[in-house]
Amino acid sequence: MFALGPAEWQAINVTFRLCLYTTLILLILATPLAWWLAQRRSTARVLVQAIVALPLVLPPTVLGFYLLIVLGPRGVVGETLESLGLHHLAFSFEGILVASVLYSMPFAVQPLTEAFSNLGRRPLEVAGSLGAGPLDRFCSVILPLTRGGFVVAATLTFAHTLGEFGVILMLGGSIPGETKVLSVLIYDHAEAMNYQAAHALSLMLLVFALATLFVVYSINRRFEVTRL
Repeated sequence: MFALGPAEWQAINVTFRLCLYTTLILLILATPLAWWLAQRRSTARVLVQAIVALPLVLPPTVLGFYLLIVLGPRGVVGETLESLGLHHLAFSFEGILVASVLYSMPFAVQPLTEAFSNLGRRPLEVAGSLGAGPLDRFCSVILPLTRGGFVVAATLTFAHTLGEFGVILMLGGSIPGETKVLSVLIYDHAEAMNYQAAHALSLMLLVFALATLFVVYSINRRFEVTRL
């Protein structure tokens, strides 16, 4: 029987902080973007859709490499931060958080876009005719009628961030307590031939992934939010 040690608990802490922050940031960023995508039918919409979906087909190491270049000490962002007296973002928790937000973006934007598209314009027109302002319509009409999309977006984003490996390893390395997440720790255990520890952590992530898909498909069955 494998017992979790300090290294495992440390990786779990970093992983769940990364998942939680990524999910919260993406729900805030993805909501207006998904609303814009659901309302537009222009060429610009197609271009934005392609950019948002790029992480789905881009190898994680490619994204991680370019982020390492941009966020590192000699990159545009990293050099600017250092000129302001701050530290560059490579090999830091803040750096892998930026990477996770970019890499998991389609998993938040696409379910929300589907939910907003399925909503239609009629409920908003009725609320508007009754005198509801934009904020009131969002809180009283859009949020309740698209709650399934928000739950799916949050669930998929959290689960996808939980399994990130390539982009995290490229940009963050394997610093205990800072950038070493569960997937990287599993890789370290497997490389050290500590298969019992690797098996225990892998099984934990496998069960969580299965539970996540069960939640997503259950919500889809009720609301038809998105298709996987």
